[in-house]
Amino acid sequence: MSPKSQQGAMLTTLKRIVQEMNQISALDTALFRLASRVKHTLGVDSCSIYLADYDTQEFILKATNGLHPDAVEQVRIGFSEGLIGLVGQREEPLNIVNAHNHPRFKHYPEVKEEKYNAFLGTPIINQRRVLGVITLQQSQMRRFSEDEEAFLVTLAAQLALEITNADIRGALTLSNSNDNIARQKNVRGIAGSPGLAIGKGVSPDKSINLKNWVVKRTQSPQEQIQLYRKGVEVTRGHVDALSNGLDDGIPDDVKSIFQLYHQLLDANSLGREVEEKIRQGWDAASSLKMVVEGYAARFQAMDDPYMQERAIDIVDLSDRILANILYEANGQKVTEKVITEASILVADEVSAPMLAEFPRDKLKGIISIRGSNNSHAAILARAMGVPAVMGCQNVTPALLEDKEILLDGYSGEVIVSPERNIKTEFIQLIDEESAITEKIDAEADKPCESVDGCRMSLYINAGLSAEVELNADQIGAGVGLYRTEIPFMLRERFPSEQEQVKLYREVLEAAPSLPITMRTLDVGGDKPLPYFPINEENPFLGWRGIRLTLDHPEIFLVQVRAMLRASVGLSNLQIMLPMISTVSEVQESKRLINQAFYEISDEIAESGETLNKPKLGIMLEVPSVLYQLPQLAKHVDFFSVGSNDLTQYLLAVDRNNTRVAGLYNSYHPAVLGALYDVVQKANQNQVPVTICGEIAGEPAGALLLMGMGYRRLSMNGFNLRKINWLIRKVTLDECKQLLSLALTSVSQEEVFVHLNQYLETKGLGGLIRAGA
Repeated sequence: MSPKSQQGAMLTTLKRIVQEMNQISALDTALFRLASRVKHTLGVDSCSIYLADYDTQEFILKATNGLHPDAVEQVRIGFSEGLIGLVGQREEPLNIVNAHNHPRFKHYPEVKEEKYNAFLGTPIINQRRVLGVITLQQSQMRRFSEDEEAFLVTLAAQLALEITNADIRGALTLSNSNDNIARQKNVRGIAGSPGLAIGKGVSPDKSINLKNWVVKRTQSPQEQIQLYRKGVEVTRGHVDALSNGLDDGIPDDVKSIFQLYHQLLDANSLGREVEEKIRQGWDAASSLKMVVEGYAARFQAMDDPYMQERAIDIVDLSDRILANILYEANGQKVTEKVITEASILVADEVSAPMLAEFPRDKLKGIISIRGSNNSHAAILARAMGVPAVMGCQNVTPALLEDKEILLDGYSGEVIVSPERNIKTEFIQLIDEESAITEKIDAEADKPCESVDGCRMSLYINAGLSAEVELNADQIGAGVGLYRTEIPFMLRERFPSEQEQVKLYREVLEAAPSLPITMRTLDVGGDKPLPYFPINEENPFLGWRGIRLTLDHPEIFLVQVRAMLRASVGLSNLQIMLPMISTVSEVQESKRLINQAFYEISDEIAESGETLNKPKLGIMLEVPSVLYQLPQLAKHVDFFSVGSNDLTQYLLAVDRNNTRVAGLYNSYHPAVLGALYDVVQKANQNQVPVTICGEIAGEPAGALLLMGMGYRRLSMNGFNLRKINWLIRKVTLDECKQLLSLALTSVSQEEVFVHLNQYLETKGLGGLIRAGA
């Protein structure tokens, strides 16, 4: 067989081994199977797998085919001992002709390896962490071939993912403990709603669901149609009750999430197709299953997350219809769990109705295995003030059921079955958060001014609900960013000009004496519209923001006209353009805005009403504009730094990608340097500059930005009082000194050391520890 054919055969074998391993749920069993298959595939005398236990700093023999079976789980090799420890330390393969002659060889009598000479060991690594070592041994003295080494390295990379997933699922145990105490697990997700929570995991009863329903025929189609209609009628009443039962504090536009359910329940939506299936001879439940699974599959196959989440809504609603069909048919009823203690709602896909029906006084937090921070559940959680973590992959609700859970809605971290000291520290964080909140609230009406007289203006980022976000207590100096795309995303079509006028008028009138900065439609990337799908391989570098709206001037003009009409008689509208990368984009946008301005002016000329020309600004979030600020300054009235996207582009990191999300950090010295350059150039060109990314609402970030020269920070409303309180405790000179240390740091870790030391010396460390 030629070398190329041998490589092809090895690759095929490797795929087959990995597929077999994926089909075995118990990792220990899978490891034994893998060791056996590798040994026979490569024709070696032994294959063994050791996994790292960081608690004891040892590698544990977990599976073997060739060493003595009694040594499994008994042999423990220190991280700095023997050839296994050397492989782990060097983090690279070790290929030895005669292991016994190697200076790091250490004899372990239990394994019975005296007859083996040749040794090949490869580390098993995931996310820069050594998870274990896989070895090949042979009695013949020889160097393992390049193909054998390459095979083992490739297998180790595949094995690392399986071990990581198994560890998260709780399917892997490295401890020899004989008690029933669960080991602590740390799970990482996406921050969906801020706050800290502690409680027992509770997942809804999903025993009645379309996925498990076996399709059946019927001889009574008309009877089944009536049954289906009754199930829909009951479900509609249930959805109405859930929507109406939400707290009075939940705004109407957030409650409108439930409108989707009503649209799906309409006879012209799913109903017509379901009833057609029934007429073809299928019973009501089976017809519902076939129609819904077809829709769900189409939604799930789409690239953008918002459209995928439509499948969540459809499946959840249809499971409810199924439950009501079965109850009407034979009295079968879903068992309702009695919630008696503080709980964390856990589900594969948390839906808005699921959240609404959970006892509010017992609901402390939410974990959705799938979903993003733009999902309906996340939007509703933020409106309800409930901490939430979304997108916790590689774990199931069953594994979190009845487990004690610590949930950090600021960072997206979930700790399952926490160790006693970790739980104690977390409770302290919650207490600190509560104590700090009391202090902050006590000074909420004080001016935002440092001890040495540096005055700061704090604005809010809004867009979800004018009714909630734009109240007098938390609007600060105005709205630094109003995200107009969120109302677009919550609808099934582009809103009309009149619908937009009504919405924008409510926003502008909420604070008529304060500036309201409305960003034109910024969709694409992580913010797709369900009715305007965009399929791209890399949406963050594709057709989004101003690029899309300039290509569709009919969309841009309708929105700008609506903003201008809404501002008639007022003078607080400011318009901001997103995703600007060239001066020509600003020039073309200004031309269209001027066109709309003169159109509206003509239309209201006879009414005697006044239309003030709004200030125009741009988002600084694409790195190219950092080098064009003097040219851009000639065409705009203000700049606004979108630090979230700017960080993402500068560091080449998709923060929604869990594999690289850890590299996303706005405190990276390069990002801080870019932010510093922006404010210096803006001041040189006499253009006001605001920063509206997450860093502006973080205590450490606000201090650095103040030291850089930013005097206008825009943030989520719930951070406004906290930042106001913090700035009142520091001096501008201290912030400048802190900035100097940060800009000369070599890493974000070093930046955090300086920030934490400063805050601790000022007695403000709780702001960081309490999830800030």
